[in-house]
Amino acid sequence: MSANSETVQAEEVAVEVEGKSIQDILAQIDIFDGLPLAHLHRVVAIGNEQQYKKNATVFSEGDAGDKFYLILDGAVRISRFVPGMGEEALAVLKTGAYFGEMSLIDDAPRSASAIAHEKTKLFEINRQDLEDLLFVDRDLAYELLWNFVRTLSRRLRATNDKMTFLATTNKF
Repeated sequence: MSANSETVQAEEVAVEVEGKSIQDILAQIDIFDGLPLAHLHRVVAIGNEQQYKKNATVFSEGDAGDKFYLILDGAVRISRFVPGMGEEALAVLKTGAYFGEMSLIDDAPRSASAIAHEKTKLFEINRQDLEDLLFVDRDLAYELLWNFVRTLSRRLRATNDKMTFLATTNKF
């Protein structure tokens, strides 16, 4: 836990973002899409709410990936350090966006840093807690893992399309 964050158990607080519960927001994310309400409730129950001050580091490039994040309020800057240039912002994600989902399925280090772009409230799901949940709830595991496969397949197709476009327009 970061010195500049504060933890609140998700089940103790019925957090709403723009009139939507965490469950409602998770249901709109592709990896949780189509999960029954009971399964979404179990996922929400293992998460924690964290507060970050402006410019606080959520994680750094190269860190072990062990959490998935949903932005409840605020904004997070995803960036990489480029030698000789400094920080290169890749994206600024806002309320309702998510990041770090690949850490739920692989052991690779973080490929970029995440920094609170402003005062930010995140909902975090720890990989080990999710693995424990999936171990005891096989139906949830089956549905969630198929969603991961579909998400990765869509991303691979999109990458292939971009690579084809770049190759055919000589932008490589």
